[in-house]
Amino acid sequence: MRTRVSELLGVEFPILAFSHCRDVVAAVTNAGGFGVLGATAHTPDGLDIDLRWIEEETRGRPYGVDLLLPAKYAGVEQGGLEGDQIDRALPEAQKRFIDDLLDRNGVPPLPDGDERARRSTRLGVDPKTYGPLLDVAFAHRTRLVASALGPPPASLIERAHGAGVVVAALAGAVAHATRHQAAGVDLIVAQGTEAGGHTGEIATMVLVPDVVDAVAPTPVLAAGGIASGRQIAAAMALGAEGVWCGSVWLTTVEAETHPYVKEKFLAAGAADTLRSRSLTGKPARMLRSGWTDAWNGPEAPPTLPMPLQSILVAEAQARIGRSARPGTGAGDLANYFVGQVVGRLDRIRPTRQVVLEMVEEYAEVVARFAAQAELG
Repeated sequence: MRTRVSELLGVEFPILAFSHCRDVVAAVTNAGGFGVLGATAHTPDGLDIDLRWIEEETRGRPYGVDLLLPAKYAGVEQGGLEGDQIDRALPEAQKRFIDDLLDRNGVPPLPDGDERARRSTRLGVDPKTYGPLLDVAFAHRTRLVASALGPPPASLIERAHGAGVVVAALAGAVAHATRHQAAGVDLIVAQGTEAGGHTGEIATMVLVPDVVDAVAPTPVLAAGGIASGRQIAAAMALGAEGVWCGSVWLTTVEAETHPYVKEKFLAAGAADTLRSRSLTGKPARMLRSGWTDAWNGPEAPPTLPMPLQSILVAEAQARIGRSARPGTGAGDLANYFVGQVVGRLDRIRPTRQVVLEMVEEYAEVVARFAAQAELG
């Protein structure tokens, strides 16, 4: 699978694997692909620990780091909110809605002293929080830095190129892709609405060739609905030079996905996801659950802008995760980001096996295409 992307990153297969789990990142890289660690929710110390571990496991093989760098977020005028500013920005109506939702579903509070789970999660979406994360990434052997949401700042691109680091950016529309190209990124990820996490509204089959044509000669990765070799071959046929996959790793042996959420993924179909602002404040595709139904209901208050929504729901999500089991209210509420390809995730496999099966099926498709061309 030799493309400009595989040569640029120094990998055997241009299969880029986004995951919040360091074990998945290392396993994909060791299988010949390219693991990318989602680091937005990390602390700088936590990211340093994970990158050291990945480097020990992969023994010099390349990997990347992914961050959210949105142009719009709460407190953008001040470069981000801090301390009391955050507390004052969380409305009582939204707090009461969550308390009532958890009470109605019998979700117990966190145990006394469970400060780690109780602590609000702050996504690193402003310079005050993502700056230290970038410092950690550049202090390691990071080969690629990706912006999963928003155009990479000029200062980041200059710093990365000065260090020989590749810069990628995800795009859900042609306008996003051309903006990224103008900024100077090295790779553009055309992510269709089928994808898990933050997505736009245009399908992968339509988006990828439009982006490829609009940003040529910048290489493009296809994302959204890709979990097999056949789907990789389709992406390549559309003009992509590699793929960016996320959902397929959520049901692997190594994945840190909540055990009951993993069961829900294995049972879900392609129609069991939706785009919701209920976890981050921006539209993100996730599994439909009692949580998303409640936030879509007529009694639900408006969601808050990023990163306030994630801070608002952090303790609630910790309580749900701690108690989620079949037949419980917490189990009904439990969900996570996942794409429409969840309908094809029907068994648990080692990450390495997923990569190799992708490559094997891709080779079979390419051989079949070659035979068909000869017959023609």
